[in-house]
Amino acid sequence: MLAVIRNCFARLFAVALAGILLCLLAALPVLAQKKRAKKTPAKPAAATQTKPPTELEKLRDEYIGATKDYKASLEKLLPLYEKELRTAEGNVAKSNELFTQGLISKRELEIAERTVSEVKVKLADVHQQMDSADTQIAQVLVEVESEKQMAKLRKIPKGGMLMTTAMVRFNGAGPWSIALSSTVDAFFRQKFGRPLPIAVLGQGSIHNKWRLDHRNAMDLSLNPNGAEGQAVMDYLRSRGIPFSAFRQAIPGTATGPHIHVGLPSHRY
Repeated sequence: MLAVIRNCFARLFAVALAGILLCLLAALPVLAQKKRAKKTPAKPAAATQTKPPTELEKLRDEYIGATKDYKASLEKLLPLYEKELRTAEGNVAKSNELFTQGLISKRELEIAERTVSEVKVKLADVHQQMDSADTQIAQVLVEVESEKQMAKLRKIPKGGMLMTTAMVRFNGAGPWSIALSSTVDAFFRQKFGRPLPIAVLGQGSIHNKWRLDHRNAMDLSLNPNGAEGQAVMDYLRSRGIPFSAFRQAIPGTATGPHIHVGLPSHRY
């Protein structure tokens, strides 16, 4: 009976979450483009007014709300499964005594023990789904925040540079295409006597996962704080080649320290 109830909850919320998530993901690039294209009207000199939520913010809140509701339904199942586990463990204790006395068979004892294992699996599954719900909420918030950060990066003027504790962004005005990667490799070989440590050339699996268009860029396994990283960034700036150097991992954007050569990858 508990499994039927849980399955009903899972189906209902899975359908709701899937629908909201699809709408949210479909709206992100469109709304981002509209936001960039639309000119911001001048703010009145009077007291600032609270802006109404955008369509993107509404979709985000709906998704987060539905995910929280789903997690709440799972939390209601926990005490039921915990009670079922206590009962099953009590049955195992009694079955052990009866088996010792020769009153039940080994098979009957094994059935009681298997029931305990099955209930433990159910409990673990509920906990896993609750953790997954928290992760989904965090991913949506990261997605929105990442889109805001990318919008700021796109506003850097040609030849300008932005430096933060997490990254460096240089908006070079010079030409760049992935075909020019050999020129960067030639510089690095001459400077350090080894091949350029290219982690990803063009589109990679992690970019597909994060829905980033990385077709005309390459990632270098170089820490921007190191001597090699500094030399490569100096070379790129001298040639006007755009790049983004990440000093640390940024959820949904960078897995760790590296140098991204090319324009920022936009989400699709």
